[in-house]
Amino acid sequence: MLPYVLFAGLAANQTLLACILAGIGIGAAWRIGERTGISETNNAWLCAFLLAGTDYLWCAMLGDVWFIAHVSAACFTLLALAELLGNRRGWLVALWAVCAAGSRFTMVLAIPVYVAMLAAPDWKSQLRTIGGFAGVLACGAAAWIAYNYARWGVASDIGYTTWYHQDQAGMPAGSPFRLQYLTYELQSFFVQWPDFAAAWPWVRPSYSGVALTWTSPALIYALCARKPVPLVAAMWAAVLLTAAPNFLYYVNGFAQYGMRHALDFIPFLFVLMALASRDRVAVWAKALIVYSCIASLYGVWYWNAAVRPGN
Repeated sequence: MLPYVLFAGLAANQTLLACILAGIGIGAAWRIGERTGISETNNAWLCAFLLAGTDYLWCAMLGDVWFIAHVSAACFTLLALAELLGNRRGWLVALWAVCAAGSRFTMVLAIPVYVAMLAAPDWKSQLRTIGGFAGVLACGAAAWIAYNYARWGVASDIGYTTWYHQDQAGMPAGSPFRLQYLTYELQSFFVQWPDFAAAWPWVRPSYSGVALTWTSPALIYALCARKPVPLVAAMWAAVLLTAAPNFLYYVNGFAQYGMRHALDFIPFLFVLMALASRDRVAVWAKALIVYSCIASLYGVWYWNAAVRPGN
């Protein structure tokens, strides 16, 4: 945003950047579909789901500070995955990984999976690939540490913890990541219903979100991915690693439609959905994709019409 702000000042439109990042992310998702060998028709189904059947579009159309972070992290993660499935340039994978982690801390946990996926058949190629990856990663880490010293006077980012200690939903001491929050997060991600009313609009999503079960059920299609086994295993490892902090965090994201924290691991589920679609997209999966798009687009409309009209 900084070059843009230099010229536009306070008129700089942050939502515009969020929309551009979302577009780039969908382009990367299309490339992932091509590199996993699915047809253009199946690719269109999956990319439509990613954009309109998850919180990706909802976050992009608002572009607030928290929401643009989700869009950015998802965009750069999709770029990293597209590179891993294509040219596998270690330095570029690391660059996208650093950008994603700079947007959402949880994406740091995907880096070990990227390293495993960059394994090369001979030691010279391995050294070149991992060397480039490590070099860019080291530069990113140095910049992050310098940034934290400038902000907090320490090497690590204490922002989330500092806020947790002051937030009425948090605690005055300790970590915002605790096992005691797991039940609350499981309920948020898989159970939480919208509110219902007798007058229009009859379905009124809670300000604290609606479970993935009711907004993006097509994600379950990722369970149908079987081959190649190493890639399927890598993607599930990345899903579990990046999802874990979100299921232990003290809030579910709040101020949201759907579960926006799920955008941390949805890119990996997207690859699994692509692998499951190599022959065809199952009819039941198409039905869930259509439902997911309708449900998520309803959330976009509802927030623009009822929560933040005129925004």
